[in-house]
Amino acid sequence: MDKKNIPQFSVLPEHIGIIMDGNGRWAKQRNLPRYKGHVEGAKTFRKIGEFAADVGIKCMTFYAFSTENWKRPKEEVDAIMQLFREYLREAEERQAENEEKGIKLCFLGDRKGIPQDILSLMDQIENGTQYETKVILNLAINYGGRHEITQGVKAIAERVKNGEISVDDITEDMISDSLYTAGSPDPDLIIRPSGEYRLSNFLTWQSAYSEFWFSDVLWPDFTEENLIEALREFEKRNRRFGGV
Repeated sequence: MDKKNIPQFSVLPEHIGIIMDGNGRWAKQRNLPRYKGHVEGAKTFRKIGEFAADVGIKCMTFYAFSTENWKRPKEEVDAIMQLFREYLREAEERQAENEEKGIKLCFLGDRKGIPQDILSLMDQIENGTQYETKVILNLAINYGGRHEITQGVKAIAERVKNGEISVDDITEDMISDSLYTAGSPDPDLIIRPSGEYRLSNFLTWQSAYSEFWFSDVLWPDFTEENLIEALREFEKRNRRFGGV
């Protein structure tokens, strides 16, 4: 979308979570291999991430690969991992362009099980960001909300065991600070395309007061106009956070 045509909003979510769903169905509808849907989904991720920076969104978290996705056929998992490699290499090459656009790429999730060469690329990209950013794009890879909470609670329990803190010291903020998203605001808005109406283990703790927006559009077909529609709907929401 031309920057001249970017709309203005009376209120914007500071943090948006997006469940990138529907890649496989998109490919099936076109009689294509499932990995082709993931290729197109990656293109949509780039497009929406760049548009978010132009609109003024400060943080976006994209659900790319869950802890449950390892159960998929090995051929599909291998294709997704190869797609991650290709995207990360491209992102490394485009570091100067991302710097100009103010885009910072970060990664959330359990690193166990992810191929070492992909982990090295992730580290290089995260450590190479030393510039002022307009938007942080979190890519959730090998991520599961329940697993994240479990790991965070284990870390806190270890501190109690070592005598660093007492049980009475444990607060909601301490739990939040033990999660992968520590330092980031909770998502104000969660977007789920593809016609499904569930969280699918995404940002389970962080989404307690999130607004939700659902769409029947499959992720590879998701456009800037769809995001604008979600943001217009968010403008109308009256967020009370349990108050009156």
